[in-house]
Amino acid sequence: MITLDQLLQSRDIRSARQSDWVKDNPGLVLVCLTVILPGPVKRDHRSLKVAQAGVAAIRETLHPVKEECFDLETGFEAFFLVPGDPLECKLKCCGIEDGHPLGRLMDIDVMESSGRSAVPVMDIDVMESSRQFAVPVGRDRIGRPGRLCLLCGQPARECMRARTHSLEELQRRIDRIVEAA
Repeated sequence: MITLDQLLQSRDIRSARQSDWVKDNPGLVLVCLTVILPGPVKRDHRSLKVAQAGVAAIRETLHPVKEECFDLETGFEAFFLVPGDPLECKLKCCGIEDGHPLGRLMDIDVMESSGRSAVPVMDIDVMESSRQFAVPVGRDRIGRPGRLCLLCGQPARECMRARTHSLEELQRRIDRIVEAA
């Protein structure tokens, strides 16, 4: 079981890693895979099965030129560099999320640079504004709707914010998805 502090620290590290990969690899698209597993346990047999399937699907679909996987207690993460256009990559990643038997449990982000550059302020470069950030390409940019709730089919973000469903309900549904795949 992980704590909220561990989860937040892990997200900060992932975000910094994403920004570094985007900055250090111009001309390539960064694709990041994480596993959707609500609750305090982020690494178990279910998450590993989803992670393995996600890595295989990304390799087969996008043909990455570089990849790195992190099997962490705070959740599985994989980074892939792929040639191509970010919008085309996003379309293919949505195809995996929407079409793979375990795709509903995969979060596949396509990242691009925020494009920020140094901004002089009184002859001093402001460090924070000079850093390039990796920002996700949204589904809306390729004409795809947001993801839907695993249980009720409403927009997933709304159900998450409102805590419409119990953790137990979500866990049972995830177990059924993993068992069926």
